[in-house]
Amino acid sequence: QVQVVESGGGLVQAGDSLRLSCAASGLTFSRNAMGWFRQAPGKEREFVAAITRSGDNTDYADSVKGRFTLSRDNDKNTVYLQMSSLKPEDTAVYYCAARRTFLSSRTFRASGDYEYWGQGTQVTVSS
Repeated sequence: QVQVVESGGGLVQAGDSLRLSCAASGLTFSRNAMGWFRQAPGKEREFVAAITRSGDNTDYADSVKGRFTLSRDNDKNTVYLQMSSLKPEDTAVYYCAARRTFLSSRTFRASGDYEYWGQGTQVTVSS
């Protein structure tokens, strides 16, 4: 049974940093591209960042580029989303997702591309 579990969310002030973790089990982690999405109240779920199977390539939404860094440790079956210079508009539930792929250099932006999802972790940024 595949499990994807996010952690690290919380309440922070604008300008602070926060690191989210996402641990996956029940799958061959190194064969899965990973992604982060977020959903704010009353809004659609949106793409945040994605990483290839090996971690050698990443992709970011324009709204977080330069502030967020996505990395992975395939030995620990975990991806990390380091968030810096947080803004109130970053407030959302953050979801981690996994997608098995044979394409080693591919990242995925569409939520429909992902097979497995976590339950989400709340990030609240106060002004």
